[in-house]
Amino acid sequence: MALTFSILVTDNISGSGLQPLREDSQLKLIEINDSSSTDFRNALTSADGLIVRSATKVDSDMLAEAQSLKVIGRAGVGVDNIDLDAATERGIAVLNAPAGNTVSAAELTLALMLSVVRGVPGADASVRRGEWDRGRFKGAELRGRTLGLVGAGRVGQEVAHRCRAFGMHVVVSDPYLTDERAKELGLDRADLGTVIESADVLSLHVPLTDDTRGMIDQKIISRMKKSAFIVNVSRGQVIDEAALAVALNEERIAGAALDVYENEPLEDDSPLRKASGVVLTPHLGASTLEAQELVATEISEAVKAALLEGDLSHALNAPAFGGATLQECGPVFALGQRLGILACALARGGIRGIEVRYSGGLEEVLPPLTAYVLMGLLKNIMGSRKVNFVSAGYLARQRGIGISQAYLSRRTDYSEFVEIIVKAEGEDLRLAGALLGDLHPRIVRIRDYHVDIVPDGTLIVLRNQDVPGVIGRVGTLLGGHAINIAEYHQARLTAGGEAIAAIAVDGTVDSKVRDALLNLPEVSTAVVVKLS
Repeated sequence: MALTFSILVTDNISGSGLQPLREDSQLKLIEINDSSSTDFRNALTSADGLIVRSATKVDSDMLAEAQSLKVIGRAGVGVDNIDLDAATERGIAVLNAPAGNTVSAAELTLALMLSVVRGVPGADASVRRGEWDRGRFKGAELRGRTLGLVGAGRVGQEVAHRCRAFGMHVVVSDPYLTDERAKELGLDRADLGTVIESADVLSLHVPLTDDTRGMIDQKIISRMKKSAFIVNVSRGQVIDEAALAVALNEERIAGAALDVYENEPLEDDSPLRKASGVVLTPHLGASTLEAQELVATEISEAVKAALLEGDLSHALNAPAFGGATLQECGPVFALGQRLGILACALARGGIRGIEVRYSGGLEEVLPPLTAYVLMGLLKNIMGSRKVNFVSAGYLARQRGIGISQAYLSRRTDYSEFVEIIVKAEGEDLRLAGALLGDLHPRIVRIRDYHVDIVPDGTLIVLRNQDVPGVIGRVGTLLGGHAINIAEYHQARLTAGGEAIAAIAVDGTVDSKVRDALLNLPEVSTAVVVKLS
């Protein structure tokens, strides 16, 4: 007799989108829209699946009541309302629906773009006041103008496609986009500075990371054309709102249209509310009937597949590996993930592919190891979006990154050995790590250089000339900034030629220290990587 799974649905999920669940006899659907009700709490205790939108806060207390819960589905992209750590600790898969609202977000971008360029909100308000002042609302055409696209993920690509139909020239800045992929999409790649300075409309489509937080600040805005507009439907925190308001009021740019904000709802005293030339909407990116139906259908299919087939391809956490297997393979998985983080930091240009090679243990270790390497590689690329060994391969392929694997014969020097080759536009980057005595991880190769350093904490990787005193000067500089060196390994291929230094330090290293290292005459490159 087939097992029956009960799925609790709340937050007014689109009814038509739930059809995949209603149509399967192995699934029992329970719809209770008030997640604070006693009926909801009672149903939760025995539910196998839970589907929510953003209203229900799935915290550790709620999860403690859900004794049978195996999967949580979020009908949408963000999972800020779900305690991922608590769910993972309990072995509950958290799934999302990343594709369903792509078109809605892209179309809203166009709506905002047209509204601010043509002055539609102001013209509407003027007519409602009984005025007919056509001369005040002279707009501009999009045709022939340049769209500066920052970020070319799903939404960014859809925006570019639509703007090209308007006759716009599209220039994109995305460090993880290859020339081949850009050509397929009909986009011109450029560095961020070129995109900022050439854009007539600057449209932001980036995740929130340490690198993107506050990226559109006073300095960046000052490089824009006075006739340019900013449109943001990505994350509010990527814009310095105070600097934007000042620039708008001083007419240093022509206007802005925003759907997202640093704090939501937008504060009553936000300077944006009184800024001139700005269009504001209350986070409407996914607020269409079609998007709500699509995300509901997408998450319904994902939850169904997870419960009936064990398919966790939409999972954002890592419940499938646990117990003895995870404990046994944990050290090599952690090593692979940190090699991936290092590879992302050192790779030059867009990443086309990655090969993971493994020697030791069982060949069955290779697929999950590859996923952990990809988790590290994608960590900064995907920003705040969670990446785990379940979703990593899917997300990498979505970025156009090819994946290959090779199981190598056992080595005599290391019990377990991991080598990765990243195929990037600027180079093929080779890194390797090993376990000493099954438990002690080391990075043993960076490019052509043999090194020996623990992959933990903060790592500084330098390219420098092999000349007398360089190690002392680097050490003195770091000491002068109160940075303690845990390990320092310098390797060279020939005496007096180029060398590479891998320096493990305690604490963090900011951009000022990195710039100071680059000012040393012997140092040509300096990369700072947080490995844990």
